[in-house]
Amino acid sequence: MKLCRYGKAGQEKPGLIDDAGRIRDASAYVADFGPEAIGADALRQLAAIDIETLPLVEGPVRYGPPVTGTRKFIAIGLNYADHAAESNLPIPEEPVVFNKWVNCIQGANDPVTIPRNSVKTDWEVELGVVIGTGGHNIPQDKALDHVAGYCVINDVSEREWQAERGATWDKGKGFPTFGPVGPWLVTADEVGDPQALSMWLDVNGKGVQDGNTATMIFTVAEIVAYCSQFMALEAGDIITTGTPPGVGLGQKPQPWFLKAGDEVRLGIAGLGEQHQTFVAAPAAN
Repeated sequence: MKLCRYGKAGQEKPGLIDDAGRIRDASAYVADFGPEAIGADALRQLAAIDIETLPLVEGPVRYGPPVTGTRKFIAIGLNYADHAAESNLPIPEEPVVFNKWVNCIQGANDPVTIPRNSVKTDWEVELGVVIGTGGHNIPQDKALDHVAGYCVINDVSEREWQAERGATWDKGKGFPTFGPVGPWLVTADEVGDPQALSMWLDVNGKGVQDGNTATMIFTVAEIVAYCSQFMALEAGDIITTGTPPGVGLGQKPQPWFLKAGDEVRLGIAGLGEQHQTFVAAPAAN
């Protein structure tokens, strides 16, 4: 089952994606896809609906973030060995955990604003994990039971702020618009094995990332269990799980980064695709 939220920012309605890839209005059955609507029982009730009986949403529409009410946007760094190598950093012995601020979350195809004076805005296609059932100290063999579903995320990053402005990665990760999520949330039962998903990203039509979640250092189950040791995970929390090689920072013979007007497309098998235009920040007043 594919869940989405569509419409103008701040006015999104809940929808389901039918077998033809069309949006069906689900607002007669659920007010919105917030934390209370993505638990196991709620998803079973949604799955019982005959999607073909739901009203068809006509015309092109904006996809908002597929879940609302997210309280934590957790990120994992250097989770692919070849990406660690291109970053000139050692393979981590434990997951590298940092935060993206929840107010950077936006729709999959919304424009991304390059921060004022940025010189190193970068791209990262990543598998997103949405928690459906919260928990603390979750055993690894039960971790996937806590996952509502999966989605595409572009972990947009400003590398100068991330790595050259002090020791805290968070500073380069949570600028406004730096968290495109979606276009939809695919429920865990439909995805199956989250460690067998191909992923890709293009910049201006040039392929730069081509990877697979099979090469993660730490699996989704390991990440969920690990994070739950030092925080209480809650329904609606999003974990973005790291990127394969091919980011701007790792380009050869020299790094290159995004500028206003650049077009980025990315996707993960079975989870949909994103498209963002990168735009300049407004001039200072």
